[in-house]
Amino acid sequence: MDDPHTNAADTPTPLVNCVAYRSDGTRIGDIVLDRIDAVMAEPDTFVWVGLHEPDETLLERLQDQFGLHDLAVEDAHRAHQRTKIETYGNALFIVVQTVQPVRGGIVFGETHIFLGPRYLITVRHGASLSYASVRRSCESSPELLALGPSYGLYAILDFIVDNYMPVVRDFREQLQALEQDVFAESYKRHTIKRLYDMQRELMSLRLAVAPMQDVTSQLARQHQDLIHEDTRVYYRDVYDHVFRVNETTNAMREMLGAAINVNMSLVTLGQNEVMKKLAGWAALLATPTLLTSWFGMNFRHMPELEQPWAYPAMIGLTVSLMGGVFWALKRARWL
Repeated sequence: MDDPHTNAADTPTPLVNCVAYRSDGTRIGDIVLDRIDAVMAEPDTFVWVGLHEPDETLLERLQDQFGLHDLAVEDAHRAHQRTKIETYGNALFIVVQTVQPVRGGIVFGETHIFLGPRYLITVRHGASLSYASVRRSCESSPELLALGPSYGLYAILDFIVDNYMPVVRDFREQLQALEQDVFAESYKRHTIKRLYDMQRELMSLRLAVAPMQDVTSQLARQHQDLIHEDTRVYYRDVYDHVFRVNETTNAMREMLGAAINVNMSLVTLGQNEVMKKLAGWAALLATPTLLTSWFGMNFRHMPELEQPWAYPAMIGLTVSLMGGVFWALKRARWL
């Protein structure tokens, strides 16, 4: 019979890796999909399969090999799922959102995970880092990998949550930089636009992170037939990390909302100051306008027109009234 542990050199591109392990956590080697049945027939082994945006045909092959549920396979193929955990017989189907910073913003991806008693399958869609480093880390600690597929699942979830941290830190730094623009003397349109974009991205991040609390909480407390008892402490640690990321995200959303309100208030105050100055100058110019329009009327009998001092007196009166209005407006800080 052919050796089931042949190297999978000619596997299709979406199949990133397919590796078999012994129950003591040691690596048997890469295998091809058609040999999974032979490996699973051996006692005390399990398989870890990694996929990246697989087509329907590849998922159907995996479904036949592991007996995956139709609904879970359909979700894994279509992507665009919410973060969740579902139980299908003796297997779990988990969807988590992944986040990657790209050109000053963030983009989201998904990882769909099938966990069975003797298999772990990850399906990546969109923006997501490779889990090769996670696999290498697990293989360097066979005593932990001996806990079975549930330890591999913990390592992947921990890796995903750890990748939330730099995104949150980047948001915090951007917010601190934008605070200076918020209180700048001149209005900057790009400031309010960036604040709004950040608030929208943080809302999307919260929708990705918040349900992870329920997922990790379930894994830390339930599913005794799939989650090794010794791995539950690790899931509690992931839950704690998710909780802190969620709390930080909520705090920053509130700070962003306050920054947007402060920015709009400062813009409104600035506009009010401009309007006050315009109204003050209009009142100042109204004084000579009133007097000149009065004396500009074409009446024959106006006694002051006969007096030689009338014109200088009118100029003096106009200047005096304008000076009084200017002083009053200056005192009221309208000018």
